[in-house]
Amino acid sequence: MKKWIALAALLVAGFVGYLAAGPYLAIHGIRQALAEQDTARLERHVDFPALRVNLRAQVEDQLARRAGPEFQSSLLGAFALSVANNVIGSGVDTMVTPLGIGAILQGRSMWKKAVGDTIGGDTHAPPVPADPLKDAEHRFESLSRFTATIHDENGRPVVCVFTRQGLRWRLTDIRLPLDTP
Repeated sequence: MKKWIALAALLVAGFVGYLAAGPYLAIHGIRQALAEQDTARLERHVDFPALRVNLRAQVEDQLARRAGPEFQSSLLGAFALSVANNVIGSGVDTMVTPLGIGAILQGRSMWKKAVGDTIGGDTHAPPVPADPLKDAEHRFESLSRFTATIHDENGRPVVCVFTRQGLRWRLTDIRLPLDTP
């Protein structure tokens, strides 16, 4: 009987450990996918539909805030804001897809090779892989929400939000520092 209780306790501890390690496994998976430029693997760790919706909402909100209430209240301003939202939203929808990320990675790779930022310094060597979550500060916000905060070149925080979907953790939001000028 004691063996069964010990086995059950071991299984529960292993399950809790797996759930706690989940976001770190997702971050590692994103790093590997970016290093190998494997958009299919990236898609396993990023919830692109949720990410598109969240980024689009942030950008549209920021555009409306910068336009101001006076601009939005005029007929021409409201029309211009609607057109701008459609253009920006289409850009976000195009870029935040596995194919869009693949194109960005390919362009980054070609640029890195052109400037000699490669593993061996040789222009024919592979470029230094992208690692945007390298020095991130990690934090559990709840049992199903985890954040990794990085800082942009101006020191502003960019928060990557991972959400647990069943037993799997995926990147679902990136909170951009759009409110600061």
